[in-house]
Amino acid sequence: MSICLLLLGIAAAPVHAQYPAPPSGPISMPSQSGRMQMGGSGVTQPAPMIPQTGVPAAAEPVAGEEAVDAEASAMPAFVQRLTEGGLLMIPLGICSLIVFALSLERLVALRRGRVIPRPFVRRFTECVEDGQLSYEEAAQICDEFDCPVAEVFHAAIKRWGRPVIEIEQAVMDAGDRVTDSLRKFLRVFHAISNVAPLLGLLGTVLGMIEAFDMMASEESVGRPEMLASGISVALLTTAGGLSVAIPAYLAYMYFTSKADRYLVEIDSLCQKVIDSISAEGLESGSSRSRKSRRAA
Repeated sequence: MSICLLLLGIAAAPVHAQYPAPPSGPISMPSQSGRMQMGGSGVTQPAPMIPQTGVPAAAEPVAGEEAVDAEASAMPAFVQRLTEGGLLMIPLGICSLIVFALSLERLVALRRGRVIPRPFVRRFTECVEDGQLSYEEAAQICDEFDCPVAEVFHAAIKRWGRPVIEIEQAVMDAGDRVTDSLRKFLRVFHAISNVAPLLGLLGTVLGMIEAFDMMASEESVGRPEMLASGISVALLTTAGGLSVAIPAYLAYMYFTSKADRYLVEIDSLCQKVIDSISAEGLESGSSRSRKSRRAA
C-alpha cells in the first residue's frame, strides 16, 4: 500500500509543479461580479483570468481589413470604378474634359447676340433699303459692331456701287472666313467622337488578354469568378469610351447645325444689302425716285 502511494506521488509531482495546489476548504462558484467565494476563512478573492491564446493575433488582420474597407467606402463608387479601368481611362478622362470645355466655349461664342445681333440688323437693313444710308455711315455702323454678320456686310460695302457679281464674290470670300470662325473646334469634337471608342476597345482587348493570362496560371485553376472579374474590369474602358464619344458626337452635330443656320440667315440678309448697294440696285433706286418726283 505504501509503494502505491509513493508511485502516485511521483506521477503527480510534475502536475503540482506546473499548477499550484488548490486552496484548502470548500470552493464556491464565481458570482456575477467575477469574484470567487472562498470557504473557511471567508476571504473573497478575484477569480483567475483564463488566458486567451491567439486572440490578439487574429484580431490584427481583421482590424486591417476593416481599415481597408473603410477607405474603399469613403471613396465614391463612381471614382472607384473608373480607377479599375486601367491607364487608358486617363486619356479618356482628358478627352471628356476637352469636350466639356469646348462645349462651354461654343455655347458662348454661338449665341445669337454675338453672331447676328438684332439691333445691328434692324438699323443697317432698314437704312439701306430706304436709301437713307450712305457709304460712310454704313461703314461706321459695321465698325461699331464686332460680329460675323458685320464682317460680311463690311466686305459688301467696300464694293459699293459695283456690279452684283463683284459684290457677291466679295461676300463669298468674307463668308468663308466667317464660316471658319463659326465652325471652330468642330473638328475636335468629330475627332474625339471617333477616337474615344477605339481607345475603349483597345483597353478592353488588353484587359481580356490579361484576364485570360491570369486564368492560364496554376493559381486560378478551377476559379471561373476570376475570369468574370477580369472581363468586367476590361469592359469598363469600352463603357468609358462610349460615354465620351456619344456626347462629343452630339455636340458636333448640334454646333454644326447651329452654325449652318446662322450662315443661311447671313446669306439672306446679305442678298438684300447687295440688291440695294450694287450698281443695278442704285440705278433702279434712282429711277424710282425720279418717277416719284415727276408724279409729285
